[in-house]
Amino acid sequence: AWRPDAAMAVENPAAYNAYLDRLGIAAGIEIRTFNHLMEALHIRHNFFHENGCRLSDHGVETFYADEYTPAEIVSIFNKVRAGRQLLPEEISKFKSAMCYEFGLMDHAKGWVQQWHVGPLRNNNTRMFRLLGPDKGFDSIGDARYGKALAQFLDRLDQTNQLTKTILYNINPADNELIATMIGNFQDGSVPGKIQMGAAWWFLDQKEGIERQLNALSNMGLLSRFVGMLTDSRSYLSYPRHEYFRRILCNILGNEVEKGEIPPDKEWLGKMVENICYYNAVNYFGF
Repeated sequence: AWRPDAAMAVENPAAYNAYLDRLGIAAGIEIRTFNHLMEALHIRHNFFHENGCRLSDHGVETFYADEYTPAEIVSIFNKVRAGRQLLPEEISKFKSAMCYEFGLMDHAKGWVQQWHVGPLRNNNTRMFRLLGPDKGFDSIGDARYGKALAQFLDRLDQTNQLTKTILYNINPADNELIATMIGNFQDGSVPGKIQMGAAWWFLDQKEGIERQLNALSNMGLLSRFVGMLTDSRSYLSYPRHEYFRRILCNILGNEVEKGEIPPDKEWLGKMVENICYYNAVNYFGF
């Protein structure tokens, strides 16, 4: 997947400018302006597309949907490119603009955009300085992002440029928020166009998976779910597909035994096959 998180990580000007220099080398252009940044990102987006990529992946602590003008974004970019620290409202506006631009790029290519939201990262300063990021010192965050998420999706949808979207929440308290939000933007163009993603990170265990499946089933259409995914960086994570299938079948079997759904093995079997394989094949179009 295409993961452009660094393109909007403007909190640290020195690190951001070092990233822009690397991006410029990869794209073959010198990044001096915001237009140069967007040109470089489009070049890399095209490169990923030409090599078979059809998904983007974005990791955020919250969603961003501030109002801004193009002139403001140019000014903010120039400020950070000059190595100056941005104000919190400038950071939020810039991230809002980048999230929107990423959505437009994915729609133009027919990609699926994935948003992983909610972690609180690098909580232990001493260990962060010693080991760096992504070393196990992250937690579930409690950011409130429902309104911003709705505004982000709605802005793209207003011009019919909301691409297929999968939303992954890390806080189980947000299950029903996501499960109901996806229903606001289904348009019939693609079955299950807007998806509640599989239980993720700290929730990728039996109870977390059960809660995600039940929230989706209660609030939406479980039958359209694209199912479990695999962390391709970790080959030992592949057995999670069988683990997920066992949990899914156990939920359905228990509901049959309680008389809550019909004991139709053919119908249930087809639904399980779709959730575990065919929905994803049709959704991603590989």
